[in-house]
Amino acid sequence: MASGAASATGATVDRANVALFGGLAESWWDPEGPSRLLHRINPVRLAFVREAALAHFGRAGEARRALAGLAALDVGCGGGLVAEPLARMGAAVVGLDASEEAIAVAREHARLSGLSIDYRAGEADALAAAMPHAFDLVTCFEVVEHVADVPLFLGALHRLMKPGGLLVYSTPNRTALSHAVMITAAERLLRTLPAGTHDWNRFLTPGELAGHLQRAGFAVGPVRGLSWRPGRGFHLSDELSVNYLGTATAGERPS
Repeated sequence: MASGAASATGATVDRANVALFGGLAESWWDPEGPSRLLHRINPVRLAFVREAALAHFGRAGEARRALAGLAALDVGCGGGLVAEPLARMGAAVVGLDASEEAIAVAREHARLSGLSIDYRAGEADALAAAMPHAFDLVTCFEVVEHVADVPLFLGALHRLMKPGGLLVYSTPNRTALSHAVMITAAERLLRTLPAGTHDWNRFLTPGELAGHLQRAGFAVGPVRGLSWRPGRGFHLSDELSVNYLGTATAGERPS
């Protein structure tokens, strides 16, 4: 369930993934196109990030622009499926993706939607050098499994964040079930994802990712699973074996 091209540090960008997602850019906003699975899971992801951000920053849930005054970064933004709702919630949003094609689509869609979003084609380490400790909230959905060097990538995210800032992420678990669902079924049989979207060996268990986050200077929060069942569709659950979402708070990086 890829969110966008692998936006990572210079040493970690997977150019094959960037090319794959760049080729899908023109159909990004088509709910029945190659990115249709993203459209199906996006409401669950947005509800999770909204609830986490409201709790972390002490905002009122009934406020229409509940994230007003916060600087947000969506890493691996693709065509803007997460960046646009963050902007509608009042955040000042930067969208980052390694795919020039995806960023072009995102900019045009935001323009047509009347939204002001600072979309940038590039890599996280370059943005961290230009905008260190600039963001209160960073979202990173379905990206970490596409980078070649996870510690470098997470270190770049940490440098981008203000102390005490909130990271919200999602990623597949590395289990036999996730292989069956996301690769065998989704990519090869049902073709709800483009072939080659995932490399199962790059999936991280919650424990593995928590260790990487802690070493990068984050305090790790609880995780929830993303599940599906007939009649209910995609929803949050305690079942983590396919895909999971979590939060982490940026603290001082260990010396």
